[in-house]
Amino acid sequence: MLQTNPGPIGARYPPASIPINRPRPPANGAYYSPSMRRVATAAIAIAVAAALLVLLGFGVANQGTSSSIDALVARGDYPPAPNAHVRLPILGASGTRTLAQFRGKVVVINVFASWCQPCLAEAPILEREQQQIVKDNATILGVTYQDNTSDSESFVRQQHITYPVVRDVSGNFVRGFGTSGVPETYVINRQGKVVALRRWQLDGTWLQQTVSRFVAEPS
Repeated sequence: MLQTNPGPIGARYPPASIPINRPRPPANGAYYSPSMRRVATAAIAIAVAAALLVLLGFGVANQGTSSSIDALVARGDYPPAPNAHVRLPILGASGTRTLAQFRGKVVVINVFASWCQPCLAEAPILEREQQQIVKDNATILGVTYQDNTSDSESFVRQQHITYPVVRDVSGNFVRGFGTSGVPETYVINRQGKVVALRRWQLDGTWLQQTVSRFVAEPS
């Protein structure tokens, strides 16, 4: 009786209806040709690149003007004071003030809080400077930072402060300057530009010499 060779024991051959070199479709029935895979890969690469560009743009935008103020001032490219039209409540009185309302004056913005010990040391220096510059169409402007109203009012009374003080309730106003703590001081010229700053406790020499330069400038 004629017998066919069954082949090596354990060998498995594909059915005759399926070519040996043809890839078997996935179990879920989906099958992607090489051209389709190339298109999908390119689309993913484009999506990743777009996402990276969005993240980069977000990072640059969130640096904001505040993070570059120091560099701009250092090279003499004075930037406009940020948030100049934000209305801030006047401490101890009704109504609001904006920085823009001081245009034409030299304004020394001092960011302070009643709980800040360096701020306590600065207060007499600022008040003495106020007495000197008020006649030259200039003023100190106190801005409270993360402080409640009653404590700020007590601080102003105890330090005999006569210059105007406003409350930055949300903190957004000073954050526009890059402020993240107290005390900090910014000098705004008569054109509303930031021309000097100090991100730590000031002394009378720095304040007097800096302010006198810009007080002498015409409006």
